[in-house]
Amino acid sequence: MSVWSGRVDAGEGDLARRWHQLARPYAAGLEPGVGIVGFACDEGVRRNQGRVGAAAGPTAIRKALANLAWHQALPLCDAGDVACADGDLDAAQARLGEQVRRLRADGHFPLVLGGGHETAYGTWRGLAAAHPDKVIGIVNFDAHFDLREAEEATSGTPFAQIAADCAQAGRPFHYLCLGVAEPSNTQALFARARALGVKWTLDSDMTLDTLSTVRSAMMAFVDQVDIVYLTIDLDVLPASVMPAVSAPAAMGVALPVVEALVRRLAESGKLAAADLVELNPAFDIDSHGAKTAARLAWSIGRHLKQP
Repeated sequence: MSVWSGRVDAGEGDLARRWHQLARPYAAGLEPGVGIVGFACDEGVRRNQGRVGAAAGPTAIRKALANLAWHQALPLCDAGDVACADGDLDAAQARLGEQVRRLRADGHFPLVLGGGHETAYGTWRGLAAAHPDKVIGIVNFDAHFDLREAEEATSGTPFAQIAADCAQAGRPFHYLCLGVAEPSNTQALFARARALGVKWTLDSDMTLDTLSTVRSAMMAFVDQVDIVYLTIDLDVLPASVMPAVSAPAAMGVALPVVEALVRRLAESGKLAAADLVELNPAFDIDSHGAKTAARLAWSIGRHLKQP
């Protein structure tokens, strides 16, 4: 909890509070609200031959969130980090899943701070365990499908793993990927996405001019499911805005477009869990990336209507 510190405007009363003043350690019996949990892991990035360092992402995002003004309606608690110090990614993902499941069982909205995009498989496992009878839709803001097939789990395999789990359990696989960069995904990945019934929108088709059309298509997807899991791979943003990732985007999707769509999801009443992944503080510039990630996390909490 030591990272939750910052400016205090004591003379201006409760309306001048910031996130660090509201954050409480997670414990049983707390009033339901937003429950933060970190996934201090980049083992999947290492296996995927990416730039390691995302394990430090949760702390960097918390620090950037701490001093932001509090406009949220729900209380805030922090369940700490799940780490992967021994290289056993499967076990770490299982521990993350259990923490997400526990938060949901206590009525909290799990907000997971990654970590590489291997975070997604852990978040999914927890949400699926908490809601075995619900149809879950995945909305992924990402330059990549992350549907790669490999002998071991990586940051590029989480949605292939989820699809396999869904097939084994007889659950439908509903996956929408927004911001796909065509040059960064092989023809094999596009073919796999088609075979799995994945819906997607290219980064080149996501602009302020097309925002209304993209938002309508996204909400049509949301209307087909019971609850939504939102995952934001920060490499969906332009490298000029988000340098602090394993694979910076040459073009990306503008932050105002991403935030507007994220806000609509938060307001939908169907959002049941979210994560922000791939922040690598080792490549950040004056905390630009951490502040951008914090802005998106802030927006989720500000507009959240729990299902």
